Amino acid sequence: MHFVDYLPAFMFLVLALLLFCGYPVAFVLGGVGLTFGFIGMAFDVFDFIQFFNLAPRIWGGIAENPVLTAIPMFIFMGTMLERSGVANDLLNCLQVLLRRVPGGLALSVTLMGTIMAATTGIIGASVVMMTLLALPVMVKRNYNIPLATGTIAASGTLGILIPPSIMLVIMADLLSRSVGNLFVAAIIPGFLLAGFYMLYIFVICGARPKLAPPLPDHMGPQTTIALIVMVLRSFVPPLFLIFLVLGSILFGWATPTEAAGVGAAGAFLLAVVGRKLSWKVMTDVVERSALTGAMLFGIFLGATCFSYVFRALGGDDMVISTVESLGLGSWGLLILLMGLVFFLGFFFDWIEITLIVLPVFAPIIELLDFGNHVMPREVVYWFAILMAVNLQTSFLTPPFGFALFYLKGVAPPEVRIQQVYKGIIPFVILQLVGLGLVMAFPDLALWLPRLLLD
Repeated sequence: MHFVDYLPAFMFLVLALLLFCGYPVAFVLGGVGLTFGFIGMAFDVFDFIQFFNLAPRIWGGIAENPVLTAIPMFIFMGTMLERSGVANDLLNCLQVLLRRVPGGLALSVTLMGTIMAATTGIIGASVVMMTLLALPVMVKRNYNIPLATGTIAASGTLGILIPPSIMLVIMADLLSRSVGNLFVAAIIPGFLLAGFYMLYIFVICGARPKLAPPLPDHMGPQTTIALIVMVLRSFVPPLFLIFLVLGSILFGWATPTEAAGVGAAGAFLLAVVGRKLSWKVMTDVVERSALTGAMLFGIFLGATCFSYVFRALGGDDMVISTVESLGLGSWGLLILLMGLVFFLGFFFDWIEITLIVLPVFAPIIELLDFGNHVMPREVVYWFAILMAVNLQTSFLTPPFGFALFYLKGVAPPEVRIQQVYKGIIPFVILQLVGLGLVMAFPDLALWLPRLLLD
């Protein structure tokens, strides 16, 4: 083989190295793509006119893509729920309802994380919001700090998996699959992980009550009527919003893109009804939504350039021939890919991993054959959910677990980063158990789509 045959491999290696430099990911992806395009021109394996193919790909694949229009609306919905105080009221309500249960406050945080995950897929916002709301209270109640930080970080990252998840929208686009099918497939695995977290908290706090002292009886409403009013005010509205978003998708009333619009409007109305909407809140929500959306779509542009040049230089053929030469078979390749994604999660964000791994391996994933374990037409959906569960660990694994930095950045000063790292270990193990279960029992991901969508 000649040097030019290894250009895709060098391209991948340069990308991996430059991602550590701290330069914006969008510029790294696009810059590596353009640079290797010019290198390919020098070796007569790439023509300058091929760069003109990027414009229709960016316009037709991103700007005009109706699926991706769901992302700004989901971002708006999550940001509005955070800024309007809906989440704060929800946490207070859950604390009171679970005050007599071992680890009640930690369970409340997990439940709130699950509910927020089902209304938005913005991990940074969820983790920061729950850290600001819950961690000072947990520290004041003498909660074990590793348990408190681990609970907040793990439950805050559920939004990456439980629909409506921005990551699933992007995965569906990259794999050319239905967003609705992926959303439905992720429901059971997502709530399964949430159940694991709650079971772990309940068991460890029941065995060691000193880890999580109970809430005093004088906290919260003192009469049944006052308690009912609090539940109707604080607990029911977010659940109704979840029903509007997920229910409209599950029952076929709306596409995921339309459901995103319903969710954004619902979050706006909750803020209006709760008298939490002001001009300052509205401008802040719009500005933060625009900045987050711009960052994501900038990365899409760079990733489009990188993946196009990678394929034009023969990257697909190189990957396929390398995999075939290894002779791993479908199971061996699946385990290798899951190990690769888990390893990359120690160093990179989910969007970087998704936009690097999926375009490269998508042609191979469609060819995997697992016999009677998974039907051929369901393999891609199953793989996407396995990858989504796996990618949730990327937020929690040091040294570059983004949820850990989000949490430490707004945590009280007495919370040390070593305590944060210690706290996430049991939850990462639970995530890997969940990954193993979905791998061993594909129906956990595929049964609901068959039931609702076949």
